[in-house]
Amino acid sequence: MISIYSFPGTRGVRVTWAAEELGTAYEYKIINLYQGEHKQPEYLAISPTAKVPVIKDGNTVIAESGAILTYLADCAGKLIPPTATPERACYEQMMYFVMTELEQPLWTMGKHKFALPEVKRIAANLELGAWEFQQALAIFAQLLGDRQYVLGDEFSVADIAAGHTLSWAQGFKQPLTHDNVIAYADRVLARPALAKAREVEAQAKASLA
Repeated sequence: MISIYSFPGTRGVRVTWAAEELGTAYEYKIINLYQGEHKQPEYLAISPTAKVPVIKDGNTVIAESGAILTYLADCAGKLIPPTATPERACYEQMMYFVMTELEQPLWTMGKHKFALPEVKRIAANLELGAWEFQQALAIFAQLLGDRQYVLGDEFSVADIAAGHTLSWAQGFKQPLTHDNVIAYADRVLARPALAKAREVEAQAKASLA
């Protein structure tokens, strides 16, 4: 059984969602960001960046949500193409694009909304982030084309990364603009495994009260 160190409303939901899709047994360990648990020595020994999510699988510790999704899918042997294949190359391309291009403008906005110290926030970066997101979204729409999922007709963990990023955009009131992207987001975000992951998060957060 793996341990998922996470906090509701973060990228950690990607990991819980993946575990639910894959049927991977896990224990959800909430790291109370409000109380600063992520900055305590015990957690820093696991995650030197003081961020969530992180997983532990025996003696293996992995951070970065994209890396975790790939690891879990490879271990389960499903929802990911085999290594050293053209299909795997396409998977890697889409994952890197989502993480480095589609998500980053949203994180720029997040940093200047709430994550950075208030004195370091720059209001103009909110507008810049929104503009950059639309540029990346247009490319994503082109890459998606008329596919059901980012790799074709089959759902993969790359859709977890992409779907969650689009839900983040919705939360930031950023229009998805393109009909194929809107339909894709509706399709992916309606998956029962995501609903279950959010339920797990809600129960964990309720336990803090």
